[in-house]
Amino acid sequence: MVRSLLVLLSLLLLPGMAMAGGFESLGLTGTERGIYTVLIFIIAYGFVMTEEFTHLRKSKPVILAAGIIWANAAVLAAQAGVSVEDMHEAFEYNLKEYAELMLFLLVAMTYINSMSERNVFEALRSWLVRRQFGYRKLFLITGIITFFLSSVADNLTAALLVGAVVMAVGADNPKFVSIGFVNLVVAANAGGAFCPFGDITTLMVWQAEYAEFFDFFKLFIPSAVNYGVPAAVMYFAVPDEQPKATSEEAVQLKPGAIQICVMFLLTIVTAVSFKQALHLPPFMGMMVGLSVLMLYGYYLKTQHCAEGEEGFDVFKGVHNAEWDTLLFFFGVVFAVGGLGYIGYLELLSGAMYDGLGATTANILVGLISAIVDNIPVMFAVLNMNLDMDLYQWLLVTLTAGVGGSLLSVGSAAGVALMGQSDHKYTFFSHLKWTPAIAGGYVGSIIVHYLING
Repeated sequence: MVRSLLVLLSLLLLPGMAMAGGFESLGLTGTERGIYTVLIFIIAYGFVMTEEFTHLRKSKPVILAAGIIWANAAVLAAQAGVSVEDMHEAFEYNLKEYAELMLFLLVAMTYINSMSERNVFEALRSWLVRRQFGYRKLFLITGIITFFLSSVADNLTAALLVGAVVMAVGADNPKFVSIGFVNLVVAANAGGAFCPFGDITTLMVWQAEYAEFFDFFKLFIPSAVNYGVPAAVMYFAVPDEQPKATSEEAVQLKPGAIQICVMFLLTIVTAVSFKQALHLPPFMGMMVGLSVLMLYGYYLKTQHCAEGEEGFDVFKGVHNAEWDTLLFFFGVVFAVGGLGYIGYLELLSGAMYDGLGATTANILVGLISAIVDNIPVMFAVLNMNLDMDLYQWLLVTLTAGVGGSLLSVGSAAGVALMGQSDHKYTFFSHLKWTPAIAGGYVGSIIVHYLING
């Protein structure tokens, strides 16, 4: 965070003129009002970073900041003689970006919540607990499951679901919980980097059409290296013991659980087909999949109501979506978009990409995302109108996705697991393994160069 703020502050008084998102920015970064908007963003993001201690949901300060920033951008546009229509074009560009991603994520979250309601993940947790694996075997199993699960679910969901397994079997072994949670954070972030469905930043690059759907799978081996290197180091620190026996009963899947899992996979296929074959935004394919889930939910509800049982309600899945994340994303898109309209993204682009070169800048993006949430970082990169080839776009997708593993506060998965761990997994227990995680970060970049460079 400190590094990125210093870059911003060092550029405040420089003039700038850029094309952001296809429209001309105001180039008024040196004005008093322009500097004021940057300070508003920094203050708002300070509240985001202290969410763990203040318990103020991260969406609240950034939405307020977005409103203040755009109000000032509108005043600056009027003072610069920019027409209302041109200003609206810049504003509506951000609205389009947010709407497409929000609808896509809403469908994915609804499916995940529906699968959870049908006991899919609870049954998996129960099965792992009852198998009585040793701690080291559980360390590997939970890490691999999280790695692949986060490629279709977001890293937060994957880490929390598998984190429940680690907590259940490691209740009497704080050391296993601590190192197991570090393992989950690294696995969740690495797994989300090689599939457009696995991380919001990866999805953003795909929807922006800088890479095709199947291009991202070129990052599979680098992502596996990113997880495998620290996992191999941590494995030998895992207690070579057996958890205490448990008498937990098997959890039964509710009716329709398997069918909903299959429908989710088919929805992913539909979204990819809409993009690849029909050249329509992927969210349209996701919405088609949501309609199928709704119709199947109606069938389940009528069947079970007839049997006197409580039926399936798809709108509970919608209601239980991560609305704080979706609204936080709204605030980020409009706050960063407003700063870009004023001219600040062009300044960052010049300092990082023109000054340091694409490769160095893209590696730096990953280091910044260890402290600052990767969503605003990636949205800023996407709106700099950079002229990079596929290799570089995949590189920044990789680094932004996995860079958050370097610190426990670098990703939503790490922050959530700190809250779930009952003080067994902390910032400093994660920091202990940062050198090993950094080895995986460097290794993944080298492997990406060797394979895709």
